[in-house]
Amino acid sequence: MKVNRRQQVGGVSFELVDDHGETVIEVDGYLRHLTARGCSPHTLSAYAHDLLHFYRFLQRDGLSIETFGPAESLALLVYLRQLPSRRPAHRLGLALATVADGQSATRLAPATINRIFAAVSSFYEHLILLGSRTSDNPMQMRPDPALARVSERHVPLMGSASRQCPIRRAVRVKTVVRLPRPLSDEQVSSLVGSLGCWRDRALMLLMLDGGLRPGEALSMHLEDVQYGQRRVIVRYRTDHPKGARTKSRTERVVDLHEPRTLDALNRYVMDERPRDSESPIIFLVGGRGARRREPLSYAALVKLFQRHCERAGIRAPWVTPHALRHTHATRLWEGGMRELTLQKRLGHASPESTRMYTRVSDQVVVAEYQRALGVKAVR
Repeated sequence: MKVNRRQQVGGVSFELVDDHGETVIEVDGYLRHLTARGCSPHTLSAYAHDLLHFYRFLQRDGLSIETFGPAESLALLVYLRQLPSRRPAHRLGLALATVADGQSATRLAPATINRIFAAVSSFYEHLILLGSRTSDNPMQMRPDPALARVSERHVPLMGSASRQCPIRRAVRVKTVVRLPRPLSDEQVSSLVGSLGCWRDRALMLLMLDGGLRPGEALSMHLEDVQYGQRRVIVRYRTDHPKGARTKSRTERVVDLHEPRTLDALNRYVMDERPRDSESPIIFLVGGRGARRREPLSYAALVKLFQRHCERAGIRAPWVTPHALRHTHATRLWEGGMRELTLQKRLGHASPESTRMYTRVSDQVVVAEYQRALGVKAVR
């Protein structure tokens, strides 16, 4: 079995085919449903490959989507925990490659396994909605009283009597809550100092001083920049010729009171950007090559970012264009910006996404730690 990717008018589509080359009808209908809902191509690709793992498990154990039940979900967990990962590791140097039973010893990440369970659960909800399955969802959910005791969680008006009780899947894998890794001041200075052309400088500063995602910066149009108000408008767009997309569907205004950012953007538009281009997209390919005037792709952004990191001597697997957004959010939080305000500036739909940056340097913890040191010093 495999997943086929097809380019078509208006985007890309994915289909799961069996060993005979026939399309799996149930999965095809589910993926078309996700497409109609407006899910991104990345979501379609991820869910298609997640269901590929699921169908391979069914094929191995002689099961079908009708006979798969809650008891079989435990066997699916064991199967996924033993499955080797084919995703290339991000390493810059030599590393020891380990092999077990003729396969890579690197396994699927816990977050990937939980996403597979979420995809299978959503797939069965789709089948139940269509009437193709009359029994309950095999990916059973259970009340989560431990999550209800979390102090920072939203509490409904009716309290424990409310029907909004937290739940979680009965079968899941524990994951590690990782911290963002912002760039240090020295790394930022080295990176900005290596930016020679105005295009690269404006692009990097939009992510560093504005907290824009890479897709948001690449999708920005000329009309989105308001120099008089010193701000840019991040709009939801999916029509980028190279596939760059804005993640959030909530449009927002981002103030840019750092003079260097809008100055670099203005100098790029006035001096470097191809004047004979009719594209409204700001960041284009320059020079005299065959791709001149084409919109800059995400792959090109990653390539030029890595080149500048090499020049600045800060190349590392975790140093990516998105690390500039992490750096921006961490700086604002440590500078005293409130969590709700930071959430609005970053365009997060959930406060949990913003709370990730508050764990880098919790101001209350730091203040109490310093006060404790002062008390000890007095004693």
